[in-house]
Order: sequence, then C-alpha cells, then structure tokens
Amino acid sequence: MRHPLAVLWGTLIIGAVPAHAVEKVYGESRIRDWWNHFTDDVSQTWHQPQHYDLYVPFLSWHNRLTYDKDKTDDYNEMPWGGGVGMSRYDSNGDWSALYAMMFKDSHNMWQPMIGYGWEKGWYPAGGQDFRLGLGLTAGITARDDFANYVPLPLVLPLFSAGYKRVNLQFTYIPGTHNNGNVLFAWMRFAF
Repeated sequence: MRHPLAVLWGTLIIGAVPAHAVEKVYGESRIRDWWNHFTDDVSQTWHQPQHYDLYVPFLSWHNRLTYDKDKTDDYNEMPWGGGVGMSRYDSNGDWSALYAMMFKDSHNMWQPMIGYGWEKGWYPAGGQDFRLGLGLTAGITARDDFANYVPLPLVLPLFSAGYKRVNLQFTYIPGTHNNGNVLFAWMRFAF
C-alpha cells in the first residue's frame, strides 16, 4: 500500500512543477539581466545612500583544524584598523554597500580592501529592528606577503546579524592547509 501512495505523491509533485514553472532565461540574456541589476544597484548605492557606515574589524580567527599550532601562535588575530562605507536597503529589505577598509593582517602588516557588499535580509522578529543577512562581497585587496601588494580580486560569502543601526558582519576566507581558512569579522555602525 505504501508503494502506490509514494508513486501517487511523486506523480502529483512532478506533474505540478511544470504548471508553476517560470519561463527560463538562458545564456546571454540572463547574464545581461544580472549585470544590469548589479550596475544599477552599485550606481544607486553610490548616488543615493541611506547611511554612511563606520567599519571596525575585530577578529581574524585562523581555523585551528587547518593550521599547525606553531603557525597560529605567531599570527595576529586582532585586525586593528577601520573603514568607511555607504549603504542602503531596498524595498525588499536587502542591503547593498560600497566600502573601504584598512586593517592589520595575520602578519601584522597593513591590508587595504575596497568592495561592494550585498545581503538578502530576513527579519525574524517581524519588525525592521532585528535583521539577519546572507550574501556576497566582491572587491579588491592587497597583501604584503603576496607579491608586495599586487591587487587581488575577491569574492567571498557575507553573513550578518544586526539590531537597528549596529551590525556584526563576517566572512570566511577559504584556503588550504596553513593558508586561508580565516573567519574575518567586523562591526558596522550606520549613521
């Protein structure tokens, strides 16, 4: 009896999917639509910011499962520095920002970073005060230990939790054994 019910449910689910499917957009059109949305978002954030932000980095934790102890003993995990940015929320509660930061890296050398950040926002309490975010940041950084500050492009995940105008944001830099695998966190204050 269970087998026919499973077949029936499977048929209903599979049969319902095409009825609710959205027309697919492929290839060049999809890329163009994404690119236009991205450039419009950057332009609107630049020309019509809702907030000016202060960034205060406070953690660069090296994943102990991927590092030898002698390495982590020598690394700086308090990235002193700061940054500024401009940001806005769209009608869906999603966050966009342009930012620049400068902080001490793992070897206590200055590391600049400029970029764009975007997060999908969730408001679990129902209001607009408490917010969770998940998105991406893309930009350029440079490091002393990589070709003497040759610019490096980056695309990283972005996570946040915030209350009103104070946000905890962080990203994870993937890597290999004794390289990368860093949780980088900062506070963002919106004015």
